Amino acid sequence: MTHEPLVELIRDGLVEGVHHGSAVVLAPDGSTRFAAGDVDTPMYPRSTAKPLQATAMARLGLRLSPAGFAIAAASHSGEAMHLDAVLEVLDGRSPDRLGNPADFPFDPVERDRWIATGRAPSRLGHNCSGKHAAMLATCELNGWGTEGYLDPAHPLQRAIAATVEDLTGHEIARVAVDGCGAPLFATTLRGLATAVSKIATAAPGTPEGLVADGIRRHPELVGGSRRDVTAVMRAVPGLIAKDGFEAVQVAALPDGTAIAVKIADGGDRARYPVLAALLGLCGADVPPGPENLRFTSSVGSLR
Repeated sequence: MTHEPLVELIRDGLVEGVHHGSAVVLAPDGSTRFAAGDVDTPMYPRSTAKPLQATAMARLGLRLSPAGFAIAAASHSGEAMHLDAVLEVLDGRSPDRLGNPADFPFDPVERDRWIATGRAPSRLGHNCSGKHAAMLATCELNGWGTEGYLDPAHPLQRAIAATVEDLTGHEIARVAVDGCGAPLFATTLRGLATAVSKIATAAPGTPEGLVADGIRRHPELVGGSRRDVTAVMRAVPGLIAKDGFEAVQVAALPDGTAIAVKIADGGDRARYPVLAALLGLCGADVPPGPENLRFTSSVGSLR
């Protein structure tokens, strides 16, 4: 991908560092309101794909509470509320059946608490455990074996791939393995924005609508009490947003205006300033990013 300077690090009035990246804002009709860098070359969406994966499972008949769909679409912090929500989706299944690795909570405060009390890493504590719990439930609902459910050839993963292509409007360019062990389907930033727009504007009760409703009702489950993705959804009524490793971000307003961002160096400190700036340009009142990080005006303005 060919990226452009998006975020400047300022120290005492001078530019000390620059984060390059790519970003796109799509209008509700799908036209491009803003683009910087390369938004049409395949990239790995990382955990920003989770709302798409949750939609695929809802299309396969999975029915969860709003909290259940929120945790299925989450990269959760590992707080007690998150673990409880995952257990609700597991519905009596053992966390040992989850295919994700054992890990400490993502949130550093929770991680330190676990370590201080001698608590070992667990599959339940991994930030992707909600998605994996939903995958187990979807397999059982459809009569598919849960052994090998992370194999790209498994019926579940083939169905998820088909939904990703349908929502993004792009064929999957490459299949990799995400950090949690699940297949990772490469798409474009434009495709990601298109997909999240469809989810944000879906009618209530539809598979997409169920996922959007869960995210909107429970932003604290999608991220955590100390996460910017949760704070920005609380600040903007109706917004759905999802962050991902390697500094990927998607968001969509209720009218379908959608944003997708990728910071080239994977530096997460630059991800939120771009999101906040683009939401601000779209008219949303959002919490500002750090004062020493600014979205560069040289990449243009919204149309």
